[in-house]
Amino acid sequence: MQKSQQRPQFEFVAIMASLMSIVALAIDALLPAMSTIGIDINSLDPTENQKFITMIFLGLGVGQLVFGPLSDSFGRKPIVYIGFIVFCVASVICVLAPNLEWMILGRILQGIGLSAPRTISISMIRDSYKGDYMAKIMSFVTAFFILVPIVAPAMGKFVLDHYDWKGIFYIQVLISISVAIWFSIRQKETLTIKNKIAFTTTRVVNGFRETVKHVQTMGYTCISGFVVGSFLVYLSSSQQIFEVQYNLKESFPYIFAGLAGSIGTAIFLNGTFVIRFGMKKMVTWSLIGFFSVSVLYLILFHNNPHPPIYVLVGFFAMQFFCIGFLFGNLRALAMVPVGHIAGIAAAVTGFISTLMAVPISTFIGRFVEHSTLPLFVGFSVSSGLSLLILLYINRKTT
Repeated sequence: MQKSQQRPQFEFVAIMASLMSIVALAIDALLPAMSTIGIDINSLDPTENQKFITMIFLGLGVGQLVFGPLSDSFGRKPIVYIGFIVFCVASVICVLAPNLEWMILGRILQGIGLSAPRTISISMIRDSYKGDYMAKIMSFVTAFFILVPIVAPAMGKFVLDHYDWKGIFYIQVLISISVAIWFSIRQKETLTIKNKIAFTTTRVVNGFRETVKHVQTMGYTCISGFVVGSFLVYLSSSQQIFEVQYNLKESFPYIFAGLAGSIGTAIFLNGTFVIRFGMKKMVTWSLIGFFSVSVLYLILFHNNPHPPIYVLVGFFAMQFFCIGFLFGNLRALAMVPVGHIAGIAAAVTGFISTLMAVPISTFIGRFVEHSTLPLFVGFSVSSGLSLLILLYINRKTT
């Protein structure tokens, strides 16, 4: 079952990437507007405003537990449509939010809605491909997807300069509707009738139990939680770091785009390297690199809260280059033993990694207000623990 699409593979990759890209758009386009939104809704604490970013991930994690199992029973496509509807309603809540609490509610609901296309795109890839080739397809999908973080902050700033922050949400809704229409017309259902499973509480519980009993699945899911959690600190605090700590408000979208390009380059290269070296080697060497760069920064700048901007960006670029090799491979490795329950397995693994990532990012983010050092402490601890988990996986599965 290497390939089941009846259209060119390129279009399948583009559609799957588009489903994922709405998540990046909902997160990254808002970054330049965080302080402006905070002023309008009377939320002036920058560490509290980080929740504009972190809470959408909470919604992503929770929503997967609902939409993943439903997609195994009713098909992938109908659930994607439901997710987009929830996202559009949540966007209206964000636009009308009078305070921080309502904005957080809207962002959580946005995450719940977007969990459908995000999770189900992974399930559709798993429906259609397997093994290292699945990782190759995942890498290409993510390479397309990474183009959004490159352009989204600049788009958000453009809208903010010429309209206001509410226009960012209007554009998100318009793009999501366009993607939904394309998906409806051009993408066939990937879940065959014989593979549909009745939606029952027992099946969900059994699927959860089967997923968590696999050492490989849970090990790589936990690593993903640490990696995503540490990276989420950067996402939620990047505006604070570059605009406030370094006074680079005008340059922020371009710095962010360049660093996203570092991740994108790694993801693109991974599509070739993973076939040659395999997913496990790519994950191992990338985690070692991630850990080494973090520790080197702590050694060099433990007494310097604000090293020169070119130094900081250089270290970020090296970190994110390593992370780029991890995202797709970790998810693919986690899904290998549970392909026969891809929908619920993707939901469970996504929920667990998010359940780890949000508290990690929230805790570390509290300390990043006046210095970048806590961010690299978080990078080093998260990558170090990930290496220990990887060692445990290798001992249990060899």
